[in-house]
Amino acid sequence: MSIPQNLLYTTSHEWIRVEGDSVVIGITHYAQDQLGEVVFVELPAAGDTVEAGEEMGTLESVKAVSEMLAPISGEVIEANEALEDNPDLVNQSPFDEGWLVKIKGSVEGMDLLDTEAYATLIEAEQH
Repeated sequence: MSIPQNLLYTTSHEWIRVEGDSVVIGITHYAQDQLGEVVFVELPAAGDTVEAGEEMGTLESVKAVSEMLAPISGEVIEANEALEDNPDLVNQSPFDEGWLVKIKGSVEGMDLLDTEAYATLIEAEQH
């Protein structure tokens, strides 16, 4: 299972890539594997404000509908529109083409996991 070293993670299985004064957010390989085939993605629109820990959208798979929680607070500056027509990009490429949103904000003071801590979390959940 892929856990890229250059990202930060949440306990709810989102990944975060810091890009200057904004962050790119997606779900992890583990999360998409647990969901199964993603068939629909509902994302916030550019200009929407999200609050850390609050729902910012949903992922619908053949198994269930799952809430996506905002890992940081801020303004959505871009949603991955490619997911409207190809929601399975979340499964095929969760760390690249399957990203979800870009938010203007900072990870300062956020309780995020590094690669090692996230791997430990996954291991604990599997047992």
